[in-house]
Amino acid sequence: MLYTTKYPFLLSTMIVACFGQLNAKSDMVSAVEPYVFPANKPKSAAEMIYMPDGLSYLSLSPDGKNVSRYNMEKGELIETILDVTKTRTSKIDKIEGFSLSDNGEKLLVYTDSKPIYRNSFKARYYLFEIKRNILKPLSEKFDYQQVPSFSPDGRMVAFAAENNLYIKKLDYDNEVAVTTDGKLNSIINGVPDWTYQEEFATLSSMSWAPDNSALCYIKYDETAVPVYGFPVYEGACEAKTAYALYPGNFSYKYPVAGQPNSSVSVYCYNIDNRTTKKVAVPTANMEYIPRIAYAYSPERLMVVTLNRAQNKMEIYAANPKSTVAHPILTETSDSWISPSSYEQISWQPEGFVMQSPRSGYNHLYLYAYNGTQQRQLTSGQWNVTAYYGKDQSGNHYYQSTSSGPLNRVVSKVDAKGKVSNLSSDDGTASASFSPGMLFYTLSSSDAATPPSQMLFSLKGKSLRVLENNDSLREVARTLPVKEFFTVLSDGVELNGYIIKPVGFDSSRKYPVIMWQYSGPGSQQVLNRWQLDWDIAAAMNGFAVVCVDGRGTGGRDRAFETSVYRRLGKLETIDQINAARYVASLPWVDADGIGIAGWSYGGYESLMCASAAGENPFAAAVAIAPVTDWRYYDTVYSERYMLTPRENETGYDESAPVNRISNVNCPLLIMSGTADDNVHLSNTMEFVARLVSSKKLCDMMLFPNMDHSINRCGARGVVYGKMLDFFNKNLKK
Repeated sequence: MLYTTKYPFLLSTMIVACFGQLNAKSDMVSAVEPYVFPANKPKSAAEMIYMPDGLSYLSLSPDGKNVSRYNMEKGELIETILDVTKTRTSKIDKIEGFSLSDNGEKLLVYTDSKPIYRNSFKARYYLFEIKRNILKPLSEKFDYQQVPSFSPDGRMVAFAAENNLYIKKLDYDNEVAVTTDGKLNSIINGVPDWTYQEEFATLSSMSWAPDNSALCYIKYDETAVPVYGFPVYEGACEAKTAYALYPGNFSYKYPVAGQPNSSVSVYCYNIDNRTTKKVAVPTANMEYIPRIAYAYSPERLMVVTLNRAQNKMEIYAANPKSTVAHPILTETSDSWISPSSYEQISWQPEGFVMQSPRSGYNHLYLYAYNGTQQRQLTSGQWNVTAYYGKDQSGNHYYQSTSSGPLNRVVSKVDAKGKVSNLSSDDGTASASFSPGMLFYTLSSSDAATPPSQMLFSLKGKSLRVLENNDSLREVARTLPVKEFFTVLSDGVELNGYIIKPVGFDSSRKYPVIMWQYSGPGSQQVLNRWQLDWDIAAAMNGFAVVCVDGRGTGGRDRAFETSVYRRLGKLETIDQINAARYVASLPWVDADGIGIAGWSYGGYESLMCASAAGENPFAAAVAIAPVTDWRYYDTVYSERYMLTPRENETGYDESAPVNRISNVNCPLLIMSGTADDNVHLSNTMEFVARLVSSKKLCDMMLFPNMDHSINRCGARGVVYGKMLDFFNKNLKK
């Protein structure tokens, strides 16, 4: 991913692929840059790291030089607890982030972070004792560490380094190896492999016993997982000079659909006698362990498992001392288990709260630790979309679609089932709570209003504004606003929005860009503030339309799971029907409708561009697209499609690479060459088949860029190129 006014953006040596014209920085890039990352990010309040009493919090200064404590209610500075210029023993220039021990006496701060995958990193970690003002490296043996975690009493820190786990005992200032078998591309201890990080939304796989007696962790044996590699170039964004003449190579374990996954197992390390025991989790039909966690007892380690098809979840309560694991809950589905069911379980002193769409909508259920359901906390023809916890009075707090799928409402339900809303019914709201649920921050926006963040007491009293984005509010008054609408596809009502061109004249005919993501459970059509490339498009004479087709989220379970085993089929029907509806509008140029998307959205753009029959799209843009689910990872592909062996026809019919003969509109494909998620090979295989069929396309590659293509201002180039392409192919 290159971004500069001097360097070309394409690999000029590519000899078999189709490519676009090389330009210096274009007017379209300049036009789109103010509306895309990083310029489009609204302001947000500084992160609050809550002190144990819940009455004050810590915050890092914008320059990374200080950590200070503030009064929660008024936001007044109480004290600066860490100043990088005044620490004893060690010095660092800047803090990138920090965490706090449960007793509020120590910090873990980090600097010089280095990315591993999209969301994971290693860094130089330091321990800081607040009372003594002492800053020391976490480890004397390793320069970089991952996912360090304080023990509950704050006297130890567990961390990962070079695929092994270690414990730093702070009282004795010594470092103990918990594991020694860690090996690159073979054994990983306590840190998830690539697939777990990407698809199970987890970055750490270890848990401290509440009495500090043990550390339990997941071991990933990825020896049998095939290796994937890609070249690394010198590039111009954060140039890698070591590869100036010869490219390097990055390789890692990546299981595509149907291939072996990491073998996973659970171990517990006893702190006192330094022995390790394997927990006896039944392995029959068990493929994944997406979560482990101690639940308020040193004799109760909760282990959550999934079968390979991900349609059966089992929760076990294990005793780490005896290693015996008892099943307490089984959840099954005729399609797939919703990820929220295992990713968002809330372990509480008296039981646990889990989410399930078993009623047809996603709701909250309270269970005892013996597996007995105590009660269903929420119900109705709407979905719970986040759970925040329970206060001392027994009220449970959550986010939901109770006022319709376009909105997100923050609510509480009391012990009698009475529901009270903490936010407006209209718009998108979310919340975060302090320890003890004494205070909460409410973030809210709607399609016409930039986000604000307000601090409230638990009783609902507004205490202060944390961030209001006043400057953005002034800008918002001059910008076009989303207009929401519905459209029928095969008799099913779909939600959508339109952003009309600036200076809209109903007597004119306008080209349209249809933007979508379309992936299972996703949602683009929301009543929320969003400043992005579509505003630049509207300022350049385009209308932008987005429609959430079948399979997307916010609706009932049947709507979402209708795409099971046949990804791309219903989504393509819905986008084509939506395009035909848009074409019928009197102000739309029916011959000037394009479709675009990123990732799953790029996949769906290719599905639409390669649909058989009369195609309403005059051009298509696919950014970082999947082109065959056989090329994508096991967890995601098989969750919705099963394995290729179990669903060969489904894979064949859902692959754009098998539909090349139907492509009959101008096409632009863009990808990062270092995309560890949707590999560049997806694009290469699609283009190879275009070449063999003597079909043309435009292509733009971003050297050394990952799936996000956002470093060094590259996001402006992505959307600038897209709009330039649509200018040439949709406008008359």
